[in-house]
Amino acid sequence: MIYFDKVSKVYNEDSVALRDVTFSVEPQEFVSIVGHSGAGKTTLIKLILAEDKPTEGKVFFGSTDIHSLAKSDIHLYRRKIGVVFQDFRLLPDKNVFENIAFSMEAAGRTDEEIESDVPHVLELVDLTRKIWSFPHELSGGEKQRVAIARAIVNQPDIIIADEPTGNLDPINTYDIVQILRKINDLGTTVILTTHNKGIIDSLGRRVITMEEGRIIRDDKEGRYVI
Repeated sequence: MIYFDKVSKVYNEDSVALRDVTFSVEPQEFVSIVGHSGAGKTTLIKLILAEDKPTEGKVFFGSTDIHSLAKSDIHLYRRKIGVVFQDFRLLPDKNVFENIAFSMEAAGRTDEEIESDVPHVLELVDLTRKIWSFPHELSGGEKQRVAIARAIVNQPDIIIADEPTGNLDPINTYDIVQILRKINDLGTTVILTTHNKGIIDSLGRRVITMEEGRIIRDDKEGRYVI
């Protein structure tokens, strides 16, 4: 599904973000990417999202070279990916229903689809009771559940969860990870970046470890080893 072919990203002679990175992510995999700050995780995610271009090498989604897409086609490609961020990025003046509906409207979904699908994804993340609440009325864990619901409502092929538990306590962290596992079990590919050793060790899924822009480990059922 995603394939990095000898990818390097050089910003300047003092800033080399990725060095000859090659790996693939198969459909329905759950892959965690770990590494200290500056290891290259953020750059790797930006390349997948076509927010940046490699200096050398290519990044493929299926058979498509992501960075050869015309600008007019990039937004269509990005609809295949849902993204969950550490800081939630909810619209403060919209309630939970409206935050999720906004994502669907941007994708051209109909009012009937919105009325049907928003309650469904809120049930999936166990947040039906908060459908009319505003972000300031939600806990951190609830905000992240809304963010996940928004990311999956358009049925993307891949969910990228970029440090999704960085601002959460251990109980909410556990709940968010269980939701990501459930999404993966339903057939969606999940790419997770995290510094949380406990999450990685509990998952027992594939772990890619990065250091100074290189992949130094790629373990099928890995643990957090840095």
